[in-house]
Amino acid sequence: MELIALLIGVIFLLVLIIRFKINTFVSLILTSVLTAMLLGMNLTKIAATIEAGIGSQLGELSLVFGFGAMLGRLVADAGGAYVIATTLIDKFGKKRLQLAIMLASFILGIALFFEVGMVLLIPIVFAIAVEAEVPILYLGISMAAALSVTHGFLPPHPAPVAIAQVLGANDGKVLLFGLVVAIPSAIVAGPLFTKMAQKFAPSAFQQKGNLSSLGTIKTFKPSEAPSFGLSVLTSLFPVILMAITTIYKMTVDGGATPTKNATMLDQIVALIGDPAIAMLISLLVAMFTMGWGRKRKTSAIMETLENAVKSIAMLLLVIGGGGAFKQVLIDGGVGKEVAKLFINSNMSPLILGWLVAVVLRVTLGSATVSALTAAGIVAPLMAQSGVDPALMVLAIGAGSLAASHVNDAGFWMFREYFDLTVKQTLSIWTVLETIISVVGLLIVLLLNVAFH
Repeated sequence: MELIALLIGVIFLLVLIIRFKINTFVSLILTSVLTAMLLGMNLTKIAATIEAGIGSQLGELSLVFGFGAMLGRLVADAGGAYVIATTLIDKFGKKRLQLAIMLASFILGIALFFEVGMVLLIPIVFAIAVEAEVPILYLGISMAAALSVTHGFLPPHPAPVAIAQVLGANDGKVLLFGLVVAIPSAIVAGPLFTKMAQKFAPSAFQQKGNLSSLGTIKTFKPSEAPSFGLSVLTSLFPVILMAITTIYKMTVDGGATPTKNATMLDQIVALIGDPAIAMLISLLVAMFTMGWGRKRKTSAIMETLENAVKSIAMLLLVIGGGGAFKQVLIDGGVGKEVAKLFINSNMSPLILGWLVAVVLRVTLGSATVSALTAAGIVAPLMAQSGVDPALMVLAIGAGSLAASHVNDAGFWMFREYFDLTVKQTLSIWTVLETIISVVGLLIVLLLNVAFH
């Protein structure tokens, strides 16, 4: 009965979003209420479950997400994003343009959310493609692959941080393993896949692209923009802080988290490595390096911060809605039912986590929502499986990227900017996302064998 309720809930959610075009957050809350009723939950407790789901989801995440958006926007508005991309292209030369674009997208992708990264990088990619006389899609695939892997595998992105929270994984460990998974996945789905795509979808590479939806595009003179080193340092500052804490814990504390007997140094290192505090410190650094240090007025910096938050407000609500749906599934016993189904299964819990995320991704569209829902479903399996929670986070992250199609915002963004038909978008964007998902899972399984 629980699984039938889940199935009805997912179908109901799809019908609301795809057929009736209802806002995703509203759809998720309506679905949560319906699913809770179908699961036979006490009607007086449904509202509390939904509130608890949203609250637990957005607690730390609202800070990470909000500060991250502000940091990314500061770097972009100051010209840092432009400098990172153009400098790498100058250094790599025309022959290795794809790698240059990939590296620029990877660096900026760590600090920016997928949609924001896409909006900021597309004009730069277009300008470079025209200058280098190569098809726009030739560089666009590598850009999309790099942005996708950071979105799916690397904290401080919302999905990995949120799944780590649900499964009790160490954020720093997720980041270190995530880099090992992300880099090869991006190379296979970027430059290598581009060669294949040119053969089976040659018409797509003839499109000129469409920038009309981006409005006015800022260009920066070298004298106006910050230096390359400062732009990279500012973008990567949260990652540096989280990495310092992880390495310290693994070498000094043997992987332990600070206890009551922790020294002051232990406590300080743990504090700066917490994603929310790491993002706060990084934001303050960015306000100086990309703001006051560049003679920008405080009012202009604050305007940048406000605009950044406005752009992610709905995204935050959608993630909260995903948390509500997840909580209903947990409190309604769906997770336990799925666990029962697979209790005698010989399938690796990592493959199971990936598979659940894939199914949800295909049905729900949103990578973040499907990852969160999958985490809620497989959480009961974690205790009995003995799998490293950090690897489970990455397996679910990989699954949540698979088979992006018409119910995913990223699909339409890619189609619009590169001016493709739906068929061309399916043959390039959907295949690209699926390659990242499969390669990601394979690397996670190899890591599991290596560290087990």
